[in-house]
Amino acid sequence: MKHIFQKGTNSAKPTLLLLHGTGGTEQDLLQLAEIVDKEANVLSVRGNVLENGMPRFFRRLAEGVFDEEDLVFRTKELNEFLDDAAEQYEFDRSNIVAIGYSNGANIAASLLFHYQDALKAAILHHPMVPRRGIELPDLSSNGVFIAAGTNDPICPATESEDLKSLLENAGASVELHWENRGHQLTIDEVKAAANWYNSLISNEA
Repeated sequence: MKHIFQKGTNSAKPTLLLLHGTGGTEQDLLQLAEIVDKEANVLSVRGNVLENGMPRFFRRLAEGVFDEEDLVFRTKELNEFLDDAAEQYEFDRSNIVAIGYSNGANIAASLLFHYQDALKAAILHHPMVPRRGIELPDLSSNGVFIAAGTNDPICPATESEDLKSLLENAGASVELHWENRGHQLTIDEVKAAANWYNSLISNEA
């Protein structure tokens, strides 16, 4: 997968996995990593699927309707890429925190839904429920931050609530942060995510 890796200055810190939204690239979320943790490794990945020339992490059948077969395949592909990247760049595979926006948040959520040890934690900006009707792995060691917009036309509030419930029922610790905005990524939610992340890291220290 096309990607950027930037080695951090503190090997004890997690590796931040950056996952862009539809039409984005591996450059898009680098500024977010700067805000969240300047000392961490950064692994920013470009989605392998094109929709009308726009990179995505998996196919969809329509707005808000995911191609589940492709989602499962691409989630496995990303998980295996993380295995390889951890070996190549010599970072701790068990210490990855995903930061995803929109389509990138959905593939990050899908990693949690399908693989118990894929991620240590995740910051999900405007995600949807990746799949329904499946049994999730034990996520009792995972923390998840969800940023949602009360007026998001793409991701209704019920999606955010449902995702929170599904993750919590699997044992994850989840914080749901609301902004009185739409689907856009705001600096306020990024700062809230950074505060959540810092408390997560300090609790482990």
